[in-house]
Amino acid sequence: MKKSFLLLLLVIISLFIGGCTETSSTNKDEKEEKTNTEEDSAQNKETTEKKQEQPYKALDPSEDAEQLKETLSEEEQKNMPTAEAHGEDRERMVPAGQTLVKGSDDQTDGPLKNHRLVAYYGHPNSENMGILGEMGPDALMEKLKEQTQAYSDADPSRPAIPTIELITTVAQRNPGPEGKYYHMTPEDDIDKYAKLAKENNALLMLDVQLGTDSVLNQVKLIEKWLKLPYVHLAIDTEFHVSEGETPGVDLGQVDGAEVQKAVEYLSKLVEKHNLPDKIVLVHQFMDEAVTNKQAIQSTGNIEVALNYDGWGPSATKMSLYRKFVRNESSQYGGFKIFYNKDEPVMSPEEVLKLDPAPAIINYQ
Repeated sequence: MKKSFLLLLLVIISLFIGGCTETSSTNKDEKEEKTNTEEDSAQNKETTEKKQEQPYKALDPSEDAEQLKETLSEEEQKNMPTAEAHGEDRERMVPAGQTLVKGSDDQTDGPLKNHRLVAYYGHPNSENMGILGEMGPDALMEKLKEQTQAYSDADPSRPAIPTIELITTVAQRNPGPEGKYYHMTPEDDIDKYAKLAKENNALLMLDVQLGTDSVLNQVKLIEKWLKLPYVHLAIDTEFHVSEGETPGVDLGQVDGAEVQKAVEYLSKLVEKHNLPDKIVLVHQFMDEAVTNKQAIQSTGNIEVALNYDGWGPSATKMSLYRKFVRNESSQYGGFKIFYNKDEPVMSPEEVLKLDPAPAIINYQ
């Protein structure tokens, strides 16, 4: 009897101790889970705040700058420029000054959402490839800021950001060491202009000319710089040729699906490294230079812009902007101006009357 009673007592004590241990363990687990949740929340907040930090500074409009709509007549607010319409219906697709094409939106916190880019294009070692080769870095930045300021003043609601568009892979007429008809801009030069952009709160856009290489492989070549928070991507489609063709002799072509691979790759890079949202700019000056454009789509952290890249009479350029960009872009439009080749060189006020207003204006 005593023995049975002792055994029963031991079982009760054992169950009681086990219950206490389990409760203690449960409380400990709950406490650890709460601590981990709080740490994750703090980390997510830090990541979000980090991502929201913008590594650029738009130029504030002058005090006497008038809002764009106040400078346009009723007729200009209703209709696109006659030259842009080129005999077609002049009614605007979007309200005057709007940069998004009809039916598109922007889910990012990227630079184009509330600003526009004014870029100087070229290669530091060639005067023939754009304004970057025509002057030293300091003089270039001074002139770029002057041109950028003109756009901030022309449309104060969308302050402009100075941007350097640097050609990083240069198409050439011989196969070169890689056999891909391009050569890489020296890393020291890329680093120099990356530093220049950072010191001036500007953006750097790295332009690839492809040769016979793939778009995605070229993006990987410059990935180390694309990981910088203020660096973006531009693609020169006309220099992408097939095997047996030569850049600069044969007109190149890029399929929009190939561009989209780069968009998605860059999108994952942004997510992986908690980078600010980025831009992919696609240059086009001939109809056949970009095919399957409907495949080029923005993501939650990548803005896309289609840039009309031709030179010549301003009336022709405006009509081709309507054809290639207004009617075929998925999100934003861009417009290139050639200081020495356009007839005449359009003023910021004239550029911003286009439908839609270009979100990126680059100068060569």
